[in-house]
Amino acid sequence: MEDFVERSLLFDFYGELLTERQRKIYSAIVFEDYSVSEIAREEGISRQGVHDLRKRCDRILEEYEERLHLVERFVHIREQIKKIRSLTSDSAGDSLREIDRIAASILEEL
Repeated sequence: MEDFVERSLLFDFYGELLTERQRKIYSAIVFEDYSVSEIAREEGISRQGVHDLRKRCDRILEEYEERLHLVERFVHIREQIKKIRSLTSDSAGDSLREIDRIAASILEEL
């Protein structure tokens, strides 16, 4: 998965579990494209402190995913739904059986 997309998904799913300060600084670096120097100056901390905070947040978000697998499940369900949509345009009986199998799989996961 592309690094930015992965970070975005991790932040979407687990960002609320970070402290308010962590969320603010991480969001500024990753999504608003502020430089480490700009954030350090604004927050009154060193550039190394900003860099360390970003790394710590990355690690925290990845640890949540390792334990909970919410992003993995989301991506899998999204892929299954895309497959269902492509199969519905095909009216053959095999496609309908495949749609039923995928739908059952999605329901089981939820």
